[in-house]
Amino acid sequence: MFDAAARRLIDPPLARVARRVAALGIGADAISIAGFALGLLAAGLVAAGFPGPGLVLFLANRLADGLDGAVARETGITDRGGFLDIVFDFIVYAGMACAFAVLDPAENALPAACLLFAFMGTGSSFLAFAIMAGRRGLTTEARGKKSLYYLGGLTEGSETIAFFVLVCSQPAWFPVLAWVFAAMCWLTTAARIATGWRLLR
Repeated sequence: MFDAAARRLIDPPLARVARRVAALGIGADAISIAGFALGLLAAGLVAAGFPGPGLVLFLANRLADGLDGAVARETGITDRGGFLDIVFDFIVYAGMACAFAVLDPAENALPAACLLFAFMGTGSSFLAFAIMAGRRGLTTEARGKKSLYYLGGLTEGSETIAFFVLVCSQPAWFPVLAWVFAAMCWLTTAARIATGWRLLR
């Protein structure tokens, strides 16, 4: 929901950093892989009972996720880079949800499972529409220049980051917030299905 507005704020400073990073010969794919490793470590720390340090690494992962795209815009956007970016994003988000189930199975397992179920809805509707949009030549730069069509919704990257910041800061809130966020994800999925039905006729 807030990704388009957030991009207008974060893209200019990211672009300045990206120019310097690209000048050092560091590629976007290398940043994606390093960021993915940080995201997996973040989930591992949360599962092990260290949500504070996990949050730090999760935010570093999100920074890398923004930087890899900015570097790609400097050096050339590739299909491989776009593929890695989206796959790594979904794995990290799912890993963070799973980590809270491991952290406290009695309280968190059911809401975490339902949140992952909701992530399947948002993820599949997002990716399926991107495939069909690519076939039809549909494009948008509402969320910046991307390698695939980014279909918006109530729960986008900004909201997902905010959710994990909250639950890492206050782990006891995870069950309630997971139910709320899962419901928001299903609203997003329903809206994307409706949009796909309308645009892909």
